[in-house]
Amino acid sequence: MAATSTTLLLFFLLQTLTLGSATVAADKKTYIFRINHLMKPSIFPTHERWYTSPSFSVSTLHIYSTVFHGFSAFLTAERAAALANHPAVLAVFQDRLRYVHTTRSPQFLGLRNRQGLWSDSDYGAEVIVGILDTGVWPERRSFSDRNIGPVPSRWRGTCETGENFPGSVCNRKLVGARFFSRGHDASAFAAGGVGGINDTVEFRSPRDADGHGTHTASTAAGRHVFGASLSGYASGIAKGVAPKARVAVYKVCWKGSGCLDSDILAGFDSAVADGVDVISISIGGGDGISAPYYLDPIAVGAFGAVSKGVFVASSAGNDGPTAMSVTNLAPWLTTVGAGTIDRTFPADIVLGDGRRLSGVSLYSGPAIDGQMYPLVYPGKSGGLPASLCMENSLDPKLVKGKIVVCDRGSSPRVAKGLVVKNAGGVGMILANGISNGEGLVGDAHVLPACAVGSDEGDSVKSYITANPNPTATLAFRGTIIGVKPAPVVASFSGRGPNGLTPEVLKPDLIAPGVNILAAWTDAVGPTGLDSDHRKTEFNILSGTSMACPHVSGAAALLKSAHPSWSPAAIRSAMMTTSNLVDNTLQPVTDEDTGEPVTPLDIGAGHLNLYKAMDPGLVYDMGYSDYVTFLCALEYEPKMIQIITHSPVTCPVKRPLPENLNYPSIMVVFEGAASVNQSKTVVRTVTNVEAAGAGVYKAKVSMVSGKGLAVSVKPGKLVFSPAVNKQNFAVTVTVTAVTAADDAGSAPAADYGYLTWSDGTHEVRSPIVVSRIQPL
Repeated sequence: MAATSTTLLLFFLLQTLTLGSATVAADKKTYIFRINHLMKPSIFPTHERWYTSPSFSVSTLHIYSTVFHGFSAFLTAERAAALANHPAVLAVFQDRLRYVHTTRSPQFLGLRNRQGLWSDSDYGAEVIVGILDTGVWPERRSFSDRNIGPVPSRWRGTCETGENFPGSVCNRKLVGARFFSRGHDASAFAAGGVGGINDTVEFRSPRDADGHGTHTASTAAGRHVFGASLSGYASGIAKGVAPKARVAVYKVCWKGSGCLDSDILAGFDSAVADGVDVISISIGGGDGISAPYYLDPIAVGAFGAVSKGVFVASSAGNDGPTAMSVTNLAPWLTTVGAGTIDRTFPADIVLGDGRRLSGVSLYSGPAIDGQMYPLVYPGKSGGLPASLCMENSLDPKLVKGKIVVCDRGSSPRVAKGLVVKNAGGVGMILANGISNGEGLVGDAHVLPACAVGSDEGDSVKSYITANPNPTATLAFRGTIIGVKPAPVVASFSGRGPNGLTPEVLKPDLIAPGVNILAAWTDAVGPTGLDSDHRKTEFNILSGTSMACPHVSGAAALLKSAHPSWSPAAIRSAMMTTSNLVDNTLQPVTDEDTGEPVTPLDIGAGHLNLYKAMDPGLVYDMGYSDYVTFLCALEYEPKMIQIITHSPVTCPVKRPLPENLNYPSIMVVFEGAASVNQSKTVVRTVTNVEAAGAGVYKAKVSMVSGKGLAVSVKPGKLVFSPAVNKQNFAVTVTVTAVTAADDAGSAPAADYGYLTWSDGTHEVRSPIVVSRIQPL
């Protein structure tokens, strides 16, 4: 490193220690330091990299040099406290454990063979997609390099070898693979060997023992594979969104152990240094708390990536439909929620009184259709654990030879089926509760099983209560396509508003995330249970984890078709051309309520790549825009520098966070509404049409919002080859106070849309008006 300097961030990774036997390293923890090579050389008089000098004497875990300058180390608390007083230390914060957010979908996005974006982008052939996840099963046909050209010469990565992972498994398709485990190893050492990576099920290499990483990688960029299915379900040709794009895998998550911030940050650092164009990260916080951006390593790592031109897609989390459940909130991240596609896997419950109730299932073993079995609900007499079919909660005398009703929640859906099977049950009905509503996902259960919504579950339980000898059977009906309506916003998809900065709408958009077929590991069966030894090349999963790589693959296609577009321009093209209607041409609805969704559920809309190729106008942003936004949040310059890696000077007059040049518009009024309360936000659009000329006119349509007036000035934007950027202002004014406002029970947000149109393109942005009561 030259003596031109960065800043030294001390990033405390405080691990929970196990008491008693865990005394070996109980006085040590993992810390991450950020270095400032801009500081005067006298501060580091003996060594250019003072933290690697022999006199420093620390156990270095990772050294970061691309998205984040610094290192992580294993130190005593006393040593760390002494270093915290170093003049180059900016901040101290705690490491957190995070978790992954767990065929036909490309066509559902508007992609067609040999035409449109697939054709114009050559299927993403020269773009490299980096996947931060649980690794990869490289032998899958989805990662074959047959008929794929040479690896792009700009690629600087490597294929790290390790357990059952020779360098020969990488190829022209899977161009690189790395793994990061030092954070977990330090955590386990600090706990006296308790916890950490389970070497009985894991591979100390990029090989995927979990399946999640293989699934997300092939969803984003898996090549065409004929004869794909999960035991006959969803049979056909499997393909990723960018089938010719190259894949680089960064294993930062470990089966059963989660993902540590220190390893995630190392994954970001390596991916950008290696030369990826897109990063896909289906990972989020596991504690329901959104840390400030300067304390969030995903936000910090992603900022470093985006500032170097790398597009970063992230999952919105699976804690919906609760309001403010969306995760990955930084405005430089593209945050993706989940929707259904027009395919389902129906299964029916036939009750003894002849009623037929509809559900879903991916069960593929011996059928029980046509034979009636006794039906039992253990929760009727066994308490909460039995109602949830928790481990060791079922009495074999009660359930043997019967179909068992289990309530959803507290344990994995497929694990409940294993509990029922081990207790002697012949089948399972998995019933949603109120919190899950009617949202259903298919699972490859280990016994005949059918998942049903809350209403059908109540019907089954009522039938059991009303009949002394209730009976039922289960019927499995395979794969159905052409389902309507679709998409529907999945009930589990993370919802807004943004709990950290409400002036930025999150999620940004939704993409297919329910019952997605993609490649799978050979290390575990389709349920992911250690006891499931079935082998399958493909698996069907649901979650915003599955939605995120659809957008990553889409970004690869757009980057290939438009190499000069920034990450912000790519996101803008997706958002402003997204769909608000389903395949019945009606407004997209919420799986939880059945009602039309709002931008807090769907963001700008559902990804539509048929239109995203040619958006007309884009809302572009770069480094300086994000710095201004961080200043608007009133972060101290030292805190901002943690994110930006360079010193910043904020303007004397505080900017408005609403003025970030985002493709969606959030207007936040604080306190009770009052007549004539007004706020104006400013945006800049860039004409990306090849011709360079055009005239766009504004149209505002408010879906809800009595007592609000919205105006746009100017109402017409004129572009020419010499003028490709234009500014406009949106003013929202409260013109009347409704009875609901007076009563303090106004809805969380009103919304509508601003559309700029030149007669060919429609560039649409959601406008959301929110009222926040002071604490």
